[in-house]
Amino acid sequence: MKFEYDYLVVGAGIFGSVFAYEAKKRGKKVLVIDKRDHIGGNMYTKNMDGIHVHYYGAHIFHTSNKEIWDYINQFAEFNNYINSPIANYKGKLYNLPFNMNTFYQLWGTKTPKEAMDKIEEDRKNHFVENPKNLEEQAINLVGLEIYEKLIKGYTAKQWGKDPKDLPAFIIKRLPLRFTYNNNYFNDRYQGIPIGGYTQIFEKMLEGIEVRLNTDFFENREKFEHIAEKILYTGAIDEFFNFEFGHLEYRSLAFDHQVLDVENFQGNAVINYTDLETPYTRIIEHKHFDDAKSKHTVITYEYPKKYEIGSEKYYPVNDDKNNEIYKRYKEKAAKESKYLFGGRLAEYKYYDMHAVIISALAMVKNEFRDKE
Repeated sequence: MKFEYDYLVVGAGIFGSVFAYEAKKRGKKVLVIDKRDHIGGNMYTKNMDGIHVHYYGAHIFHTSNKEIWDYINQFAEFNNYINSPIANYKGKLYNLPFNMNTFYQLWGTKTPKEAMDKIEEDRKNHFVENPKNLEEQAINLVGLEIYEKLIKGYTAKQWGKDPKDLPAFIIKRLPLRFTYNNNYFNDRYQGIPIGGYTQIFEKMLEGIEVRLNTDFFENREKFEHIAEKILYTGAIDEFFNFEFGHLEYRSLAFDHQVLDVENFQGNAVINYTDLETPYTRIIEHKHFDDAKSKHTVITYEYPKKYEIGSEKYYPVNDDKNNEIYKRYKEKAAKESKYLFGGRLAEYKYYDMHAVIISALAMVKNEFRDKE
């Protein structure tokens, strides 16, 4: 049977775009479809009056893998942005991640020993053998005060549950940094593309046919007959018509606002860690790439319960959902025509560099006997 395309790629996010780019390099004819009206998936940046807005939340590229850093840099020039978020707890500001600046703001401690002693005292006073939930686990790790001010409210909003009702394994460790270093990531390479992320996808997909506002499931039978193989990057439970049940997610809502001020909050990301504030953070996008303008764009980020039709952001990787996913994964492995990859198809929270690593591994495996 003669097919119109060698590969159909369902989803124009980072996994699908990397695969499509590499397939085209190898002389394959590729069609990419996406149900949204833009390419780039959740990494999409929208130009709003000269400011590149991270439309689906802050995306800071970071990796210690030079090969992946060089790979992404072929599509855009990156700046040297360092992620240094701030926490706002009931009007008081604290540096993140937890470091000597944070400890000074909490207690006035000036040396690592003073901070360590303070934390250890707090931990010992509230320590629980065999913690049964996230709250007990977090307090065991960092003490009650850090937990109450910088973890409890944010976590409750993020997951939509009291931390006492969340399993302890969600927080395996909470890094405490005993230096005056506000760099959130430890990775060697970090930055944001000058001019936003969308240009990366435009270059990856250059010369490849792309159809937007196109839902694979509305014409599934047709799409299955136009390509020899299909890379599917959508939700795996939807692919199998929820045969083993719905996989759970947390979703997000974004409120983008253009303000007639040059500088609203002085930092790209400020987290709101009290429970009373309904949003988890405010993002001011111009600080990501030092955009010059007389106005600014901010985004309020609200966690929300996932409902059918809303966007899937954070997989709820508890035992129940992981068991459901395992059954879908086993079924997917038997699909000879299909490849499955990306955060939705793998039911996994992925950093951007890890998605590229995974996509390139698939490329290597798919084309190893054909090059």
